[in-house]
Amino acid sequence: MALLVVSDLEVAYGEVRVLHGVSIEAQAGDFVALVGPNGAGKSTLLQAVAGLLPARAGRITLDGERIDGRPAYEIAARGLTMIPEGRRLFATMTVRENLELGAFLERGRVAREETLRLIYRLFPSLAEKQSAEAGRLSGGEQQMLALARGLMTRPRLLCLDDPFLGLARSVIDRFCEAIRFIKAEGMTVVAAGQHVRRLLRLATRAYLLDEGRVVLTGAGEALLGDDRVRRTLLP
Repeated sequence: MALLVVSDLEVAYGEVRVLHGVSIEAQAGDFVALVGPNGAGKSTLLQAVAGLLPARAGRITLDGERIDGRPAYEIAARGLTMIPEGRRLFATMTVRENLELGAFLERGRVAREETLRLIYRLFPSLAEKQSAEAGRLSGGEQQMLALARGLMTRPRLLCLDDPFLGLARSVIDRFCEAIRFIKAEGMTVVAAGQHVRRLLRLATRAYLLDEGRVVLTGAGEALLGDDRVRRTLLP
């Protein structure tokens, strides 16, 4: 059974329909990439999965249990963590305090020290600056902290919205290394964004969205070599 199944999902902002019958799925341990032009509906899809936007039609299941229509906090308690675009850290709190706040669920609290050790191994700069205010970190370090805070929940499903936005290449490299490690540990990741090559090279499965519809699906490397993807997204 797939960990996440989205079936015939429709989402609208008022009377404007944004998603038109979108269906995707993610198996346990998958890295699923959502790619497409601006306005294709990638972020809307992630927000609907996380319970931040209501579905007009369709269904979403997590580990076989239906979650569409449930509040976001309940979906989070079932093991889904969303890291939105824009980081949304507590700027005046320290790195360590931001991380500890991430362990708000029981499974996160139980494994807090173990997860902190893992995070400091993945992101040594966070270990070095754990007493610094989050707002004083570089942009790349803030993005690392946002990912690390999400990992503190010990999620079964991690949703990332444009995780590489505004980052230098060296920081993206470090970020990708961390994601590969997370994936190797069995965590399921669904990520959307504009860094198409990076996402597709990480992806076990990928979906190309356009105007709120899935127009192509397959392995990440297969989409990377597809003419439609190359023409529209890989200048």
